[in-house]
Amino acid sequence: MFQTTRRRLALWYTIVTAILLLLFASGMYWYVRNTLIERIDDTLNHVVEVVGRSLAIEPISPDSRRLNIEASFRDNADTVDDDRIDLEWFSPTGELLWSTFTEPLDIPLHPNRTGETVQINRDRDVETTPSLLLRQVTERIQVGRQVLGYLRVSHPWFEVTKPSQQLAFDLSMGIGLMLISVAFCGWFLSGKAMEPVKDSYQRLKQFTADASHELRSPITLIQTNVQVALTELDLAEGQGAASLKYGQQLKVVERLTKRLGRLVEDLLFLARQDSGIVQPQFSDCPLDALLMEVVEEQQFAAVEKKIKLSLDLITHSEVEIKDDWFTLQGDWNQLARLFTNLISNAIHYTPENGEVNVELQRISSNKELFSSPLPTLHSPLPTKLQVKVKDTGIGIPETALPHLFDRFYRVDPARTHTKASKATETSTGSGLGLAIASAIVTNHQGQISAESTVGQGTIFTVILPLDVEF
Repeated sequence: MFQTTRRRLALWYTIVTAILLLLFASGMYWYVRNTLIERIDDTLNHVVEVVGRSLAIEPISPDSRRLNIEASFRDNADTVDDDRIDLEWFSPTGELLWSTFTEPLDIPLHPNRTGETVQINRDRDVETTPSLLLRQVTERIQVGRQVLGYLRVSHPWFEVTKPSQQLAFDLSMGIGLMLISVAFCGWFLSGKAMEPVKDSYQRLKQFTADASHELRSPITLIQTNVQVALTELDLAEGQGAASLKYGQQLKVVERLTKRLGRLVEDLLFLARQDSGIVQPQFSDCPLDALLMEVVEEQQFAAVEKKIKLSLDLITHSEVEIKDDWFTLQGDWNQLARLFTNLISNAIHYTPENGEVNVELQRISSNKELFSSPLPTLHSPLPTKLQVKVKDTGIGIPETALPHLFDRFYRVDPARTHTKASKATETSTGSGLGLAIASAIVTNHQGQISAESTVGQGTIFTVILPLDVEF
């Protein structure tokens, strides 16, 4: 249990750190990338300004000008080539007149001062030829209202991709190393954090073990002495009024001691379940035989209250029933306690001449009953056992059903403070019986539910898988 919690803590440390590092790395990557792009755009715009000021413009007429291409670009070619910047000059109609590229780019002219990224295939006939990515700025050159042409400045995109890829690689390596370090640190720190919890858990286990002995011993001694006293009173020849009163008081003490003993047993059971001290011992458990035994044990209480207690094993007449048809993986003692609580509860809250019926059947995984009509080959195989405990008792209010399996929860005085009788002594009245039933069902990875109608009766449904997954 502690190792699982430790692994979860270390995993959560690592996941949270990974998310934070990824957000930080993503932010840094895009910041650096955008910074590089802005730097290239500024460089291109600066080149446009420098080249624009050095253009040789010649007058043709008072209202007309022309650009001397040889005089304008003769001194700029070598400079821009060293800076990996290429220039292109276009006529007002978009015709390429001069370029520093060895081959024309063959891309449409698009005036843009903010910068744009274009992709150029160097050789369309060869699919394996890598494409060329360029960052471009295109400026319209005009004097007054006369457009002399267009100047397009290009910069290789690898000036952005190369440092960006290197940065991404460095960030990935850094994040990987950081996560490994965080995982080890998280494992170490979670172990340190779990040490006080583990110590408290060990003390709780020891306390539970000690309390189990210390609480049982005095209760057992009280019961023994009371029983001895009652036996001596029965054997005494004289039965005066004082002796009768004394005997009645001893019987009350005996009854209350039994109730206290059952309460202690229930509390210790729940404490052990919560602390994991006692693990269920799973083995092949024939549920039909178990229910027969429990029903037989509860028959005396049912007969005393004139209640009809029955057990029905629901099967399909056309299906071959094997010996292990109702056998599951479970703990016999816990399951016996589970159904003893449910059946005794049903008997306790069912009035005289009522009925308590227990049904057992196999159901499919989708909770459809394995009954008529006969399932086909494509029908889901029955993989669970369903037990229903039905009674014709006083019922449970609808508002109480959601809290029915809570510890120490009692519905109302009418259900918990009925007149004492021999039949009712099987009930603790502590509000722990259904909580224990729920804990046992949870141990077997099953489900328990209740439905009730006031004045008509209650149905408890328990669904248990045939095979428990560990």
